[in-house]
Amino acid sequence: MPMMTAQREPNSLTAAAAESSRSPFVRLTDLIAGIKPGKPVINLSVGEPQHPIPDFVGPVLTAHLSEFGRYPANKGIEPFRHAVAQWLGRRYRLAQPVDPETEVLVLNGTREGLFLGAIAAKRWVPQRADNPAVLIPNPFYAAYAAGALAAGCEPVYLPATRASGFLPDLNALNDSLLKRTVAFYLASPSNPQGAVASRAYLDQLAALSHRYGFLVFADECYCEIYSENPPAGMLEAAGSGFSNTVVFHSLSKRSNLPGLRVGFAAGDRDFLAAFLELRNIAAPQVPGPAQHVGVAAYNDEFHVEKNREMYSAKFDLADQIVGDRYGYKRPAGGFFLWLDVSQFGGSEIVTKRLWAEAGVRVVPGRYLAREQADGSNPGADYIRVAMVQDSETTAEALHRLVAVLG
Repeated sequence: MPMMTAQREPNSLTAAAAESSRSPFVRLTDLIAGIKPGKPVINLSVGEPQHPIPDFVGPVLTAHLSEFGRYPANKGIEPFRHAVAQWLGRRYRLAQPVDPETEVLVLNGTREGLFLGAIAAKRWVPQRADNPAVLIPNPFYAAYAAGALAAGCEPVYLPATRASGFLPDLNALNDSLLKRTVAFYLASPSNPQGAVASRAYLDQLAALSHRYGFLVFADECYCEIYSENPPAGMLEAAGSGFSNTVVFHSLSKRSNLPGLRVGFAAGDRDFLAAFLELRNIAAPQVPGPAQHVGVAAYNDEFHVEKNREMYSAKFDLADQIVGDRYGYKRPAGGFFLWLDVSQFGGSEIVTKRLWAEAGVRVVPGRYLAREQADGSNPGADYIRVAMVQDSETTAEALHRLVAVLG
């Protein structure tokens, strides 16, 4: 099998690389600036859940208002860490229980944890023999690359295309690259494609991390939004001690609480101790009342099941309205459509058409990925459609999309 072609981003960015490093949403705003939407706007660009927040949020916050008057510990309050450890034990088939004292840290959502994690990883892993690298699926969540660059590591973008099941091809990674790897970011379910890594895939990745001494950063924030089977988790593959593995979770998608900014990191206790040292000086604490909401959220599955049902109903609409157009296949997880629009001119042209003719705002796949060494961009032929609005609005948007593209 040919070795994977990876794009390396030099320290001195070219104008093109600098442009691609901008926020995809800023680039989208620039792309459609000056174009009048053809119909009343439906925004399907940002992956911001629009379902109702759980009923328990207000009462829990009210009960703990006095804690806004104290600085919370950066590690997280004890009830939160225990609730997380117990939830992980219920949700996944783990080789051993998670220790809430040493194997869980609270986060301000996952983004800041994923960013700062790369900096901590660079300090923690044994010195690399060559230029240290961070491996990133392509397309990817922007925080991964930002963290790699902040850590002084070379981001190496691994194509995640239809040919590889929309996940990086682990068999295509060569020995010299793995020897200099500091961390490997993996999202499962993936954003934007909705691919779910099998347990065998996770086992293979864990074996590589143990052999070469790098960390696996598993972004599992979409783990509770799936079509059929609950996705396997990286902690299941890590084995006893969860060595070289850290998982990142958030209440943003699971509980429709993107504004709460509560999540966690769990896994390798030695790394988390070093990570906490960095966070004690570099990361904002999570307010105590918000953590108590997290306790209630991780102890309740009813709202999660209802949330999943609402997403499932909207994917039923996509099955009916989109059908087999644009390479659509119902994703295994997550809440995005990843539609192939290559026959209509590619992601940027289609994004502008949908805005100008239908008032539907989506994200060009090109903006969610980087050019590979051969000049190709794994997202150039796709648009990302966030299924976050209510069912009626979603159906209207999908009908408009099909009417424009045919």
